[in-house]
Amino acid sequence: MRRRSFTPAYSSWINQVERWFAKLERRCLERGVCCSLDDLKTALEDWIKVWNDEARPFKWTKTADQILDRICR
Repeated sequence: MRRRSFTPAYSSWINQVERWFAKLERRCLERGVCCSLDDLKTALEDWIKVWNDEARPFKWTKTADQILDRICR
């Protein structure tokens, strides 16, 4: 069972970092088997290189007013 931690709404950049680490875990760490620290380092560096090569900006799907309205509900 995964535990969810509380992240204040004003810390949206933290949410993005958490999403990045979640993708790292799902796409790199869960699928691989590393028999040494060097293997793990190589796997992480390779995944980060692919991530950076395919980087694209995050696009907000809601306006600030929509987000604030939901928070105030």
